[in-house]
Amino acid sequence: AALQKLRGTSDLSAELEEMLAEQAAVKGQRAKNPWELFQNPALRWQLVSIVVLSSAMQLCGNDSMYSYAAYVFQEAGIPQDKIPYVVIGTGSCELITSVTCNMIIDYAGRRPLLLGGYIFMAGWAIVFMVALSQQTQISWMPYLSMACIFAYILSFGIGPAGVTGVLPTEVFDQMSRPAAYMICGSLLWFNLFLVGTAFPFVVKSLAHFCYIPFLVVCVCTALYVWFFLPETKGKSFLEISEEFRKRNFRTKTRAGFYRGPEEIKTTTL
Repeated sequence: AALQKLRGTSDLSAELEEMLAEQAAVKGQRAKNPWELFQNPALRWQLVSIVVLSSAMQLCGNDSMYSYAAYVFQEAGIPQDKIPYVVIGTGSCELITSVTCNMIIDYAGRRPLLLGGYIFMAGWAIVFMVALSQQTQISWMPYLSMACIFAYILSFGIGPAGVTGVLPTEVFDQMSRPAAYMICGSLLWFNLFLVGTAFPFVVKSLAHFCYIPFLVVCVCTALYVWFFLPETKGKSFLEISEEFRKRNFRTKTRAGFYRGPEEIKTTTL
């Protein structure tokens, strides 16, 4: 009854069937702690995925854009007393795109949103660094820098910001999710502290090209999503678990076959 009220429909047979199947799969197990996730080879790629994506959430440089926002808006000719309101507008853009992402995530899929978000952020980081380096030489460059700030934040909101928080629920079972979210939260706060501490030194060292480290993070994360993260849209937890199980236990033998946890396929050499 509570689920019917939450979903707004009485046809919940498919969802209930999936929940009962997951419940049966973890029957007799107890809730895992974070250290047990690191020790469990059956959760290796799930854990690697949330570590990579949770870290990239802060290391991609989205929050650092706000550090440059006031300077760029001032150079673009926006009155000093209006700049705080424009900066608030950039935050509103992130909020709106995050909400939009949650509305379209089941239609677009997780991988396309993550992949597109990080690829666009990498592209805008390049344009932003070029615009900053030419800010004093070309009169319209401040406007391009301002557009880059909005575009970078919008790309972050429509992809990584809206998708990353959903993934632990989809790739971990009921006994592992609390520990997985604890790891995600710890990484988010640690990397936020790391970026906040290191960014002034990065700016001092690289000047207008200070976004090179964030560019590298965006490109590497996009490559990881492309090669290693399976799509979870429209799949049950058991189907997602099976995809990760193949990755977790897949190793190549000398004969070129794959060796799993329960059987070894070999040929006579």
